[in-house]
Amino acid sequence: MHNFNVFTGEPRKFDPTFKGPIYNRGCTDILCCILFILALLGYFAVGILAWSQGDPRKVIYPTDSKGQFCGQVVLWLNCEIGSYSDKPLLFYFNILKCASPLVLLEFQCPTTQICVERCPNKFMTLVKALLKEDDREYYKQFCKEGVDMTKVTPEILKDGLCPSILTPSKNFTRRCLPALETLKGGVVVVGNKTTFRDDYAEKNINATDFLEASKKSNVVVEARAVAMRIFEDYTQSWHWILLGLVIAMLVSLIFILLLRCLAGVMVWVMIIMVVIVIGYGIFHCYMQYASLKGQAGSDVTIKDLGLQTDFSVYLQIRQTWLAFMIILCIVEVVIILLLIFLRKRLLIAIALIKEASKAIGHVMSSLFYPLLTFALLSLVIAYWAITAVFLSTSSDPVYKVFNTTECMYSRDTCEPETFNSSNITAECPDAECLFAFYGGETLYHKYLILFQFYNVFLFFWCANFVTALGQVTLAGAFASYYWAFKKPEDIPAFPVFNSLGRALRYHTGSLAFGSLILAIVQIIRVLLEYLDQKLKGAQNKCAKFLLSCLKCCFWCLEKFIKFLNRNAYIMVAIYGKNFCTSAKDAFFLLMRNIVRVAVLDKVTDFLLFLGKLLIVGIVGICSFFFFTGKIKIVEDATPTLNYYWVPILTVVFGAYLIAHGFFSVYAMCVDTLFLCFCKCEAALFISRENMIRVIAAVVLDFIGC
Repeated sequence: MHNFNVFTGEPRKFDPTFKGPIYNRGCTDILCCILFILALLGYFAVGILAWSQGDPRKVIYPTDSKGQFCGQVVLWLNCEIGSYSDKPLLFYFNILKCASPLVLLEFQCPTTQICVERCPNKFMTLVKALLKEDDREYYKQFCKEGVDMTKVTPEILKDGLCPSILTPSKNFTRRCLPALETLKGGVVVVGNKTTFRDDYAEKNINATDFLEASKKSNVVVEARAVAMRIFEDYTQSWHWILLGLVIAMLVSLIFILLLRCLAGVMVWVMIIMVVIVIGYGIFHCYMQYASLKGQAGSDVTIKDLGLQTDFSVYLQIRQTWLAFMIILCIVEVVIILLLIFLRKRLLIAIALIKEASKAIGHVMSSLFYPLLTFALLSLVIAYWAITAVFLSTSSDPVYKVFNTTECMYSRDTCEPETFNSSNITAECPDAECLFAFYGGETLYHKYLILFQFYNVFLFFWCANFVTALGQVTLAGAFASYYWAFKKPEDIPAFPVFNSLGRALRYHTGSLAFGSLILAIVQIIRVLLEYLDQKLKGAQNKCAKFLLSCLKCCFWCLEKFIKFLNRNAYIMVAIYGKNFCTSAKDAFFLLMRNIVRVAVLDKVTDFLLFLGKLLIVGIVGICSFFFFTGKIKIVEDATPTLNYYWVPILTVVFGAYLIAHGFFSVYAMCVDTLFLCFCKCEAALFISRENMIRVIAAVVLDFIGC
């Protein structure tokens, strides 16, 4: 046998000792390895800096006008100086001021806000509260601390110590908002009243005014409200979600084991089951679509309905189920057409899967390697998320002047401690120094956006590195199987462990190099998405078109780099060369076999994707029937949820990740064997006739003839 140079066509001397991945190799891409280590040290430094400056409570708890967290202990120099632990709710002195456009600009209502133990449950004015002792005590809990209720009403209101009026309110995301209700006919009421009398201001307040103010104040907290409901659903269903993920893991493992023993049969069963599962989805959507016919409100369009936080509303209209049915029909037709046109190639793809099943059967430890990849990726994601939260909350409270009349100091920065003694209160009697937002003007705060950018970039780099490490490890293990002359005698005792050791010892720099290139492309895509969001309101069609073209080009570039990197890592695992040389060898080798790459390899990927789709479909349908309470046997065990789609989507997404983890081993095995076959064929190539004989012999061997 002669080794054949795929670029020059010059035959090399046959190496009878070559039995797979080369063991005598040296370190590759050392400079990139050093750069990666330095970048990681900088990443740790940014994390430590963020953790020392940030405070996640800023995104969890509401903040009063002094910048203190409701429901938390007040600390100064690590010493407790006060406690709001018994006052978890935020109360607005004048909720009507939240109807101001300022709320949309600065995300802060221009009114005094204090932490209270509970929301007011009845209507009361300050004028009437001062007449009775019981009312004074009740009213006092919604005033600033230390207020003297023996003062007359004008003095209390002038100093901004108490609100002029209390209205029945409810706790909404830890904020006291008016208890609004809409009666038949569209009449808005608060506590069964349509109007309120402010005795001090001597004017009536309509309930609709509270509705407008509540809507504006909800702009800031609406997303948090949905997040809280989703969090509640997770607390109610987390153990069932965990059980669903365990079932998905068992189904994936059983499927892989059956695929190893009955590859041909299982592939055909998989194809038929996918068609049946999608067909059932079409049938279910049609039945839901038909059952809503004639029901009140079911003919409303999604466009007319708009954005709703209660997503179950969308399932009550026919158009939603019609859209689901059309999407599933398109997917079904595409899959059937692909199966029809690729029916002759399916046999060869099944043969590749059979050979991959044999390889995995000899390297069973490869099935459990995705658990290590998953653990490392979880660590990377957790570090990135925690650092991002601490960076975003590492600002100082900023106070600004809020007023209702004309004032030259309006919206200027102020200090609450010295505000009352300043000349601002003399020139603007109604001005207040209130907490506005979190920010800062220190050197750290000026470069905060760069720290966030560095956090995102290192996240992409580390995540790509973990993925690359898994690919080169599995490639080295399966290459050991392919090049073993006597199986399983010539296969190393611990192929996965040996391959992982080689990758970390010799090729950390190469993995970092490939991951860096991919991370640069991904961060450019993020920047393009950011620019796209900024230019959405622009009318420049040329700029929009250019931006869309750039997004499309970089999307294609990312896909190409991922494909090239994957095959380059296989060459690194086998021959131990640096990244650029391995990428060049892999590229030209694939170009010489472009038809096979496009047909055989991709058809195999399609079949494996159908396997993942089948597992996700089975687990998704079961979780849908369980969480919607349609399984009578376990109906009592079904948790009560705000959004039943939350656990369903979580289980479906988790099931896909689990199935992808198992099937990624198969995909990497097929790609490695395919590339080894192409390399082996190049070594055996002498003439066109011999090449045809080699291909025929290998394919017949795969099929089992």
